[in-house]
Amino acid sequence: MRIHARKWAVMVLFVMQGVQAHELRYVTAKTADGILEGVISPDGKVRTFKGIPYAAPPVGPLRWKPPQPVQPWEGIRKAVEFPPRAMQGRIYSDMIFHDSGPSEDCLYLNIWIPEANRPEGKLPVMVWIHGGGFVAGASSEPRQDGGNLCKKGVIVVSFNYRMGVFGFLALPELSKESEHNASGDYGLLDQVAALEWVKANIAAFGGDPDNVTIFGESAGSFSVSALMASPLSKGLFRRAIGESGAFFGKSLHLVSRDSAEKAGVKFVKAEFGTTSLEKLRALPAQEVLDAALKLPHEYFSQDVDGYFLTESCDSIYAAGNQSHVALLAGWNKDEGNYRSFFNGDDPTPENYVKHADLLFGGDAGTFLKLYPAATDSEVKQSASDFEGDKFIAYSTWKWIELQLKTVDSPVYRYEFDQPLPPPVEATPHASDIEFVFCVLSSRDLPWTQGDRDVSELMASYWTNFAKTGDPNGTGVPHWPRYDGADGYQVMHLQEEAAAAVDSHRSRYEFLDTLRSAR
Repeated sequence: MRIHARKWAVMVLFVMQGVQAHELRYVTAKTADGILEGVISPDGKVRTFKGIPYAAPPVGPLRWKPPQPVQPWEGIRKAVEFPPRAMQGRIYSDMIFHDSGPSEDCLYLNIWIPEANRPEGKLPVMVWIHGGGFVAGASSEPRQDGGNLCKKGVIVVSFNYRMGVFGFLALPELSKESEHNASGDYGLLDQVAALEWVKANIAAFGGDPDNVTIFGESAGSFSVSALMASPLSKGLFRRAIGESGAFFGKSLHLVSRDSAEKAGVKFVKAEFGTTSLEKLRALPAQEVLDAALKLPHEYFSQDVDGYFLTESCDSIYAAGNQSHVALLAGWNKDEGNYRSFFNGDDPTPENYVKHADLLFGGDAGTFLKLYPAATDSEVKQSASDFEGDKFIAYSTWKWIELQLKTVDSPVYRYEFDQPLPPPVEATPHASDIEFVFCVLSSRDLPWTQGDRDVSELMASYWTNFAKTGDPNGTGVPHWPRYDGADGYQVMHLQEEAAAAVDSHRSRYEFLDTLRSAR
């Protein structure tokens, strides 16, 4: 599956092409596949290349196949607009796109490079993987624009990848035609292809191919945990950052290839009456998507396909066979909502105990000690805490713990505690993204100077880590490593940022015991 660079040199041109009426200056760069034309921003601080193909369009006979090499082009290819996003039907309310719309032809990436005050030498590279539950999202979202983050002396790359039925359908027929006897996980193979493209070409943009950090949020963070486990991506990155999620919990989970194939057969026979790959690949993309949208979004799960993943992430990490890279990971304070716990019942202490008994049986007493609920306000807080732990916190904690136990690379853990301004006044899932990218303006909220300071701090920590493997640096509060010798220190990212010993460890250990027993 690997897409190798051609032997002829990748060169930097960066030639000015003139100044347009809107003051954009055009620049070019020569990659292994051809010459690209990007732009320098009107303020002269950032050069950008958008919509760069990193694999062939996965359409027609290439639908549900591993990504294939890009067809080289002659002349100059414009790279000034965001590429089409992947086919998707469920769009989350916080998603805004600045692209031309969805398309099956979606395997493109974008690059932001600092132009003004640029450091000498090759720049560290940060490759962002967007979230959206593997069913929604795109690199064109303004809250993950890399223009401000790159000004801290890094190159930022983002990309689209296949999702839903196009990214994760598994069938016995697909496994049979595969030289690796694997099917499903095409969206994750896309991510490997994007990293291979970066490895082969980023020097043409001034980047260091040997200093790449992968980072992502939600499904992007799950992806980071999986890329660390995959043998296909070893050597393609040096560090990893995970924001809210990993393949060790219930919110998103890996299934066996056999289970994925059975689900795939059930789907295509019910909707299209056939498992013929020729007929399925001839179907219009929208027809395939419309059929898939009748099912729960978890239906097309990521699987242990035997190729991208040879075993479960649990087994790979427990054996220490994941990438031995520095890891920075954590989650947001308010990842959960108490309403999910009560399933329509009133949030009272009595109903809390009732649901605890239903969920935990003989372990309900331990649960009630760890998540106490003596008052109405305590009920809502504890129920929200549990839902957040179940949804995101536990899986991310387990990832961090396994990395800590099985490799000697540094590990740093955080909790994002800065509440969004009114009317939100909390730190819900995904609320950290605009802080990391220094683009608070992408969201219409009454931001304060304190919010802007936290955003600047997080961007500094993230880019420091990408440069050296350590988030610490000049002008930021000290962030200790996460290890048992230091009491499992967690960095609380807020206006008065400071590290403190994990006060909720017993909750995650309780959930871990239950998961192991089951």
